[in-house]
Amino acid sequence: MIEKIGENIWKLKANSNIYFLDFEKKILIDAGDRSERMFVEQFLSKIIDFDKIDIVIFTHLHYDHIGNFDLFPNAKFFASEQEIKDWKKDKKSAIYNDFMAEKFDAELHPLPDMIEGLEVIKTPGHTRGSVCLWYEKEKILFSGDTLFKKSPGRKDLPTSSPKKFNNSLIKLISYNFKILAPGHDY
Repeated sequence: MIEKIGENIWKLKANSNIYFLDFEKKILIDAGDRSERMFVEQFLSKIIDFDKIDIVIFTHLHYDHIGNFDLFPNAKFFASEQEIKDWKKDKKSAIYNDFMAEKFDAELHPLPDMIEGLEVIKTPGHTRGSVCLWYEKEKILFSGDTLFKKSPGRKDLPTSSPKKFNNSLIKLISYNFKILAPGHDY
């Protein structure tokens, strides 16, 4: 379901959460799992016309975070440089799903250090190119799969970087967040 978590910020609670930021530009953080496509279409469309999404930011490129990329025809897609590099090198390992590795054809742009008021935090671990996003104004940390609601993310996947994971978690401690907006609620 849709829940408002901040001023002009909504969460579509699903297996893989999607966040909509109704800022000057219309932003999505992650695009959810393809298996939940009808759910995404039904509920996210209640608050935004998909043609009006300007930017989609991927916290990483696993299938459950990119699955509905093609619902947003006018969006510009962003991921970290490392994530893009790993995807270009080996799509199946980067996406972690054969079907989506074949399907995913978005033009990816490298994330800058700041994008539309969000600080991009490099957090290698879950994947080498994982990022979190910090919205200082409301102290919201969009943590992707680096930090779940109740635990850290996995670090045993093909493009994981387990040796860097603890340093990424330590880095997040300095962000005194009031709201954690994880990729998954477990």
